[in-house]
Amino acid sequence: MSNPNVRRHMTQGELTVTLDAHERLIEGRPGGRRAVLNFANLAGLDLSGRNLTEADLSGAILEGAKALKTNFERANLFGSDLRRADLRGANLRRADLRGASLRGANLGQADLSQADFRVGRIAVADRFKGLESMRHVMRPGELDEANLAGATLDGSQMDGSSAFRTDFTDCSMRGAKLSGANLKDANLSGAMLQDAEIGGANLEGANLRGAVLVGVDVTRARMSGADMSGSLRDPPGDNSARAATLLALAMGNQQWLESGGRDGRPAAFDGEDLRILGAALKGLLLPALSARGACMVGMDLSGAQLQGANFENADLRGANLNGADLRGARLMGTNLTKTSLRQTKLGPLAIAPGRATPANFTGARMRYVRGEGMDAPGALFDKADLHAAALTGANLAGASWKDAILDGAIGLMAA
Repeated sequence: MSNPNVRRHMTQGELTVTLDAHERLIEGRPGGRRAVLNFANLAGLDLSGRNLTEADLSGAILEGAKALKTNFERANLFGSDLRRADLRGANLRRADLRGASLRGANLGQADLSQADFRVGRIAVADRFKGLESMRHVMRPGELDEANLAGATLDGSQMDGSSAFRTDFTDCSMRGAKLSGANLKDANLSGAMLQDAEIGGANLEGANLRGAVLVGVDVTRARMSGADMSGSLRDPPGDNSARAATLLALAMGNQQWLESGGRDGRPAAFDGEDLRILGAALKGLLLPALSARGACMVGMDLSGAQLQGANFENADLRGANLNGADLRGARLMGTNLTKTSLRQTKLGPLAIAPGRATPANFTGARMRYVRGEGMDAPGALFDKADLHAAALTGANLAGASWKDAILDGAIGLMAA
C-alpha cells in the first residue's frame, strides 16, 4: 500500500505550466505567478534555459534534473536535493543553498557568486510515516565529488560546507568564505582564491598546483599532503620602491608615444611581477610594451593602448582587458584563463604600407575566456586552448584555428 504522505512526482507538463507563469511574473506580463515549488518532487525533469529568479524551491527534490543555463539567481534552494543534477552554465548568483545536497552534480562554468552553502536546519520525513513524523537535523551544504570546473564562486559563503574530492579546477573563488569547510582531496588546480578565508578548513591531500593564493593564510588550515607546487603567493617584502620604478617606465612608454619617439621609450617589463602596480596601468598608452613572462594575474588593463605589445608566456589569468587595444600583440603561450576580453581590439596592426602583423595567440591557454564582442579578424589561435571560451558576438573573420582546442566554446559558430 502506498504512503499518502510521499510527495507525488510532478510531471514535465505541470512543471512547464508553473515555469511559464513564473516567467510571466518576472517579465511583468499578465497572468504571472511566482513559482512555489517547495518540497516538490522534480527528480529527472528538465528546467534548462528557464528563468527561476527568486523562485521557491526549498526542500525540493531535483535529483538528476537537467538545468543547463537555468537562471536560479536569488532563488531559495534551502535544503534541496540536487544530487547528480546537470547545472552546467547555470546562474546561481546569491542563491540560498544552505543545507542543499549537490553531491555528484555537474556545475561546470556555473556562476555561484555570493551563493550561500552554509549549514542549514533541515526537516527530514520519517522513512515509514512520511510527512506525519518529522525530525530536524543540521546539515551543511554538500558538494562532495561535484564538478565545478571553471565555475565562479566569488564571495560565496561555504563556511562548514563539505566538498570532498570536488573538482574546482580553474574556478574563480575570490573572497570566498571557506572557514571550517571540508576540501579534503579536492582539485583546486589553477583556482583563483585571492583573499579567500580558509581558517580551520581541511585541505589535506588537496591539489593546489598553480592556484592563486594571494591574501590567503594557509597556516590556519589543515594542509597535510596538499600539493601547492607552482602556486602564486603575495609578492615578498616591501615593493613600494620597485612599484615606483615600474610606473616610471610605464609613463616613459606613454611619453614615447606622445612625443612621436623623441622622448621616453617602450617599457621593458620582462619577467616582472607587475601585480604591485595594482590598477595603475589602466587606460595608459603603452604600445610596443614588452612583458614576456611577466606576472599580471588579476590586473586591470581595461582601455589600455597595447598595440604591438609582447606578452609571450606571461600570466594574465583573471585580468581585465576589456576595451583595450591589442592589435598586433604577441600572446604566444600566454595564460589567459578566465581573462576578460570583452570589446577588446585584437585585429592586425599596420606596420608599413600594405603590411600588417596579426594578433598572435599561438599555444595560449584561453580556457573560460570572456571574449564577447571582441574584434579579432585574422588573429592566430593555432594550438590555443579555448575550452568553454565565451565568444558571442566576436568578430573572428579570417582567424586561424589550426590544432586549437575549441570544445565547449560558446558563440564560435556564429562568429
